[in-house]
Amino acid sequence: MRTRTRDPQTLGSAGTLDRMARILAARNIDPATVAALADEREPFCPLDALSAGMPPRYRGAVADHPKVLAWARDVAQQAVAPNLGARRQVTTGPSLLMAGVVGAGKTHQAYGAVRRLVQSGVGVRWRATTAADLYADLRPRPGTDSERELAAVSRCPLLIIDDLGAAKASEWVEEVTYRLINRRYNHMLPTLITTNLAIKDLRAYLGDRVTSRLAQMTTRVEFEPVDRRRHRPAA
Repeated sequence: MRTRTRDPQTLGSAGTLDRMARILAARNIDPATVAALADEREPFCPLDALSAGMPPRYRGAVADHPKVLAWARDVAQQAVAPNLGARRQVTTGPSLLMAGVVGAGKTHQAYGAVRRLVQSGVGVRWRATTAADLYADLRPRPGTDSERELAAVSRCPLLIIDDLGAAKASEWVEEVTYRLINRRYNHMLPTLITTNLAIKDLRAYLGDRVTSRLAQMTTRVEFEPVDRRRHRPAA
């Protein structure tokens, strides 16, 4: 049985354009109108695209802490373009550990930092998860490839780990956390970590190996004990 093949046609070929013109004419559509509508497409906005992938509560998050802003500047300065003329992308950079009580604004600052990067003109492939959700996703169970998921999280160019220390401590949690942090440490991948634990209490929860890596790879920021969720501006 012979298989019929057709030569590929480009959009700009005379035959293709003639057929398109006949189709438009048969439907009483002015080709000029179609071209005008195509020219009026809204321009792509990277910040809008980023915000669409964020939880609604943090789509307007603004980073204003001096150390968080300094982190964003450092990461942006290390961004590189994959090829000539391409947008610079986050590849490597420092990490940030934000500690403070519940409601101090740590998560808000983390999402605001990612928005700050995009506002500076840098492309970001990122992922955000709570520590509890991360462990749930990585826990071995039928039908899932936990190792593949761990590898994907480990090599994500920018990762937010929210509420580190909120999940119940165990040897398995400590081991998974170490493997994740160690891989990101070795590859110098920027990581934003928030925790409700005091920095001095992290060692007891995470163990020596994890806290040692965090001490070397992160700048530590301690937030004042003010619950922004309950704070209201004075009238």
